[in-house]
Amino acid sequence: MPNPPRNTPADSAPRVILVGHCGPDSFLLRGAVSRALPGAIIQSADDQATLARLMGPDALLLINRVLESGFDTESGIDLIRSIAQSRSGVRMMLISNYPDAQRQAEQAGAYPGFGKRDVYSDETFARLRQAATGEPIRAT
Repeated sequence: MPNPPRNTPADSAPRVILVGHCGPDSFLLRGAVSRALPGAIIQSADDQATLARLMGPDALLLINRVLESGFDTESGIDLIRSIAQSRSGVRMMLISNYPDAQRQAEQAGAYPGFGKRDVYSDETFARLRQAATGEPIRAT
């Protein structure tokens, strides 16, 4: 279950970290984040050390389903689980087109994520805004 909402000043820009994405996917995700969260600070983490340095309670992590070398695991779902168990307040979403992977990520502690096919949908933008602000997840 995701962490409770946090209190942030209304004027603070959301910070989003793209975790384990290739160049073209990062470009696609940057466009979507910029549309959904104007003024967001967008950073990339291509390895565990960079992620550890950038990660904080003010960040939203957009985690790829499959991670390349440089991370402690190849599974984005396992990374979500590990972070959720070791750090409180970190908000995460899985980037995957697979519904089963999304379900597992949510069970591990992520907000509802989205796939690259749906990156520019209104639902994706709403999910990004919800996770970036730390809004509780509403049952549908």
